[in-house]
Amino acid sequence: MQKCNSEDLREKEVINTCDGRRLGCVSEVEFNVCDGRLTAIVVPVSSGFLGVGCKERLCIPWDRIERIGEDVILVNVEGLPTSSNKKDRRPPPSQPPCC
Repeated sequence: MQKCNSEDLREKEVINTCDGRRLGCVSEVEFNVCDGRLTAIVVPVSSGFLGVGCKERLCIPWDRIERIGEDVILVNVEGLPTSSNKKDRRPPPSQPPCC
């Protein structure tokens, strides 16, 4: 088993295997303080002019990660809005929002 730290994860690009879209790079990781396990990765969602003013985040649960490679993280997140639907860029309702 290969080890990596949170900085290693932040350098990897996240790609959705459902539609092949690049979601961005990991900005944060969430973990359960009780047992120390990672629970999710967080990717900022581009919004505003040229991504400036980005306030929204896509929280991807750990069980949705299919594979972590040298350069990318492959995730399976169905139901993400398309790029043409710029009004609603939040995760689908089945996923809990990040706090």
